[in-house]
Amino acid sequence: MHDILIQIEAFGAVKQALPETIQMQCLPGTAIADLLLQLNHSYPAAASLVERCACAIGEDIVPRQQTLQHSTTLVLLSPVAGG
Repeated sequence: MHDILIQIEAFGAVKQALPETIQMQCLPGTAIADLLLQLNHSYPAAASLVERCACAIGEDIVPRQQTLQHSTTLVLLSPVAGG
C-alpha cells in the first residue's frame, strides 16, 4: 500500500503557529485525528490551537474521525470569537 500526500493549509490564529507549507504522508485509511496527532508532535507550539480547529476538505467541514483515502488538502480553521 502506498502512502498518500496530505497538504495542510491553516487559517486564522493557527496559521501563525505553523509553517506556511506543510505536507504530510500517511497510509490510506488514516483518520484525520491521527494525522493531527502527528502534526502536534512535529509542531508542539501549535498543539493547543490545532485541538480547537475545525477541519475541512474542499468546501466541507469534516469530522476528525473521517479517514483519508487519497491525496488531498486538509484545511485547519481556527475558531472565530464574536457574535
